[in-house]
Amino acid sequence: MSKVALIRCETYNYKDVKEAVKRGVELLGGINRFAKKGEKILLKPNLLAADPPEKCVTTHPSVFRAVAELFLTTGAKISYGDSPAFGSTAGAAKKAGLAEVADKLEIKIGDFKNGEKIFFDKGKQNRKFIIARAVLENDAVVSLPKLKSHGFEKFTGAIKNQFGCIPGMLKGEYHVKIPDPCNFAKMLVDLNNFVNPRLYIMDGIYGMEGNGPRGGTPKQMNILLFSEDPVALDATVCRLINLDPEFVPTTKFGMEYGMGTYLENEIEITGDDLDRFKNEGFDINRFPLKTYNAKGFTRFLNNRLVPKPYIVENECIKCGICVNMCPVNPKAVDWFKGDKGNVPVYNYDNCIRCYCCQEMCPESAIKLKAPLLRRIFNK
Repeated sequence: MSKVALIRCETYNYKDVKEAVKRGVELLGGINRFAKKGEKILLKPNLLAADPPEKCVTTHPSVFRAVAELFLTTGAKISYGDSPAFGSTAGAAKKAGLAEVADKLEIKIGDFKNGEKIFFDKGKQNRKFIIARAVLENDAVVSLPKLKSHGFEKFTGAIKNQFGCIPGMLKGEYHVKIPDPCNFAKMLVDLNNFVNPRLYIMDGIYGMEGNGPRGGTPKQMNILLFSEDPVALDATVCRLINLDPEFVPTTKFGMEYGMGTYLENEIEITGDDLDRFKNEGFDINRFPLKTYNAKGFTRFLNNRLVPKPYIVENECIKCGICVNMCPVNPKAVDWFKGDKGNVPVYNYDNCIRCYCCQEMCPESAIKLKAPLLRRIFNK
């Protein structure tokens, strides 16, 4: 039986967050179950991009501080970090408010720029990874994900948070090699099984709905979630937002690969009552994901079924991040005739539907639109 603790917390007021974090960890057996004196513990927040806390893109500094202070009481040596999609860990941490907390607590930032090749013989879809040195240099990882919608995998939570253990731009290579969201999820599950975080604490006081994981809308959810089982934790969130856990590839394959369970009768909910947090109006795609095959007639058909990214021209600031983030060659989104003064344009024949452009647009100017044929099928 997997245990998930749900703790109500309505604001990021530090006193409230600290009490909620302490209570949640105690419900799982207490902090001394998760760290010992002298151990090296890495806190792995979500630092997708250099955005301020109020955008709800990253783990909130109050949650980070409460967890860090609690782990410091064990005498463990604490460090932290994540690999943003572009830019430095330090830059993202500073903008997100985590660096200020870390400096006050004298917590060092880990090396997420450089990585080492590893072979994971228990992997089923992926056995070779390049893992950030910060992960390999510590005894254990504590994962601090953010509750958010996600264009590619539908939902990003406990399992997907470990994608940040792969350094920087290397993450784009995985999208090129594995364009299908289901196979990509299998890779994420293998990665999570390798990193094997000791504890997951999800920041859902405010989550993100709609055009996530960066361009969506903040949504007050009033919850912190705690578990040792990332599948059970993510599945519990799915039930809170009226989303079938089987429609989330990371959750589905997480159970199939033995990482945990999404079955309701195998999950013990402790702390506050689950029904207190249910929000059926949470804006997220509740349809099953359509896989994407990048070859032949299947690709032709899928181009008419799989949601495609598009740019809202009057919202685009022509920063070029979408062009830089596109992992394919030739690029699926690029400057029209090389002119950086115009809004970038798409060549959907090259697009693998990884949504890296949509994920990293700082102005939320890139949306996802289901083709007409898909909308008819959905109805």
